[in-house]
Amino acid sequence: MSGEVTVTGFGVRTAFGVGADALRRGVFAGVPSFTATTRFDTGPYRTAVAGAAVDGPGGVEGWALRYALARCGVEALDMAGLRAGAEAAVLLGVAGDHTSVTRYWRGGGSDVGCGSVVAGCAVPRAPEKTPVRGTSTGAKSVADTVPAAASKRAADTVSATVSRRVADAVPARLAELLAGELGLVGPRLTFTNACVASAAAIIHACRLISSGRIDVAVCGGGYLVEEETFGKFDSGRALSRDGMVRPFSADRSGLLLGDGVAVVVLESAEHARRRGARSLAGVVGWGAASDAHHIAQPHPEGVGLARAARQAMRLAGDPDGTTLDYVNAHGTGTKYNDGAETRGLRAAFPERAESIPVSSTKSTTGHLLEAAGVVEFVITMLALTDGVLPPTAGYTAPDPECDLDYVPNEPRGTDARRALTVNAAFGGANTALVLERP
Repeated sequence: MSGEVTVTGFGVRTAFGVGADALRRGVFAGVPSFTATTRFDTGPYRTAVAGAAVDGPGGVEGWALRYALARCGVEALDMAGLRAGAEAAVLLGVAGDHTSVTRYWRGGGSDVGCGSVVAGCAVPRAPEKTPVRGTSTGAKSVADTVPAAASKRAADTVSATVSRRVADAVPARLAELLAGELGLVGPRLTFTNACVASAAAIIHACRLISSGRIDVAVCGGGYLVEEETFGKFDSGRALSRDGMVRPFSADRSGLLLGDGVAVVVLESAEHARRRGARSLAGVVGWGAASDAHHIAQPHPEGVGLARAARQAMRLAGDPDGTTLDYVNAHGTGTKYNDGAETRGLRAAFPERAESIPVSSTKSTTGHLLEAAGVVEFVITMLALTDGVLPPTAGYTAPDPECDLDYVPNEPRGTDARRALTVNAAFGGANTALVLERP
């Protein structure tokens, strides 16, 4: 590499709440976030359970995804000490926000979640009208408020809100909006490759920084549980029906979806030093590979995952993984993924796989889809800085196909210095990132 990459800020939100402390109370304590959601009518589906934040005015439900991304972006910039007007690339992993589109066709022309007009009457808006508070970065207000005005003006405003929310279904729009809301100047790019999307955004940013093409990148991803995707996973019988996710356990029966939004600030180490920024972790390796085995199932031997992991460790100067202390696994809790992932890790590190602790934090957060890569990146970074490995919650019984150390049910103290976080997606896409404690 011609330039080292460092993390200088982050913002994160999950069903557990806001920031690192919420992750410590939930993910690191091994407490699952799963509960029956009332965010939409779950009657037609086989399960009502998700790792969704509490519904209502104080919860995520009323946010458009772009507002959740912007809030995390403000927190990340504040932590990094960057101001509006800074030159930084913005790279996102998202599939767009389809909430309004789904509600529109579900409601026969009304979108009650963001305020629409039905028969001339304005439906009340969700809490997205509350603006994000100003910060020391000078980042501008994220949400627009609707002024109290005459009924026609209110109707026009609400109609504009509906149009805006429907347009948010376009993934590239969210990167453009985030850059604009944060006042950042630089290239914008959106990745839509499913469950590796935000990890792919981070990898691309690392490549740009290490090659000297940019100094700073703001990388993020987001998914908030909504009906369209929930229905698709339900119809594919991928969702656990008993309200638990048990990765790598013999009785695992499927995944559950969860809320996840995170933004991280990456910089060249030299740029961070020049401006006196504190390094939270180094990103010392990254890899991406495709096995193209099946549209939905991973390669049974984890070929693509192993290749991505080896790429990342080679770049980190340790092709055999002798310095690797922890792996944050993709670990969906499905029959196909967990066995294939175990075999992939064994193939990547044949001499060391049994001695490396591996855990799946999807056992507590649920599957965050496009946001999985960046949220689990933050979790992995906290594991290094806090000296605690997050457990695989819900683990009950060993499976002969899954025979590694999965940190079952209880957090574990550690002096880990290097950690690997891996993700996989439909179509055989795989990513790997190596983080190092400063």
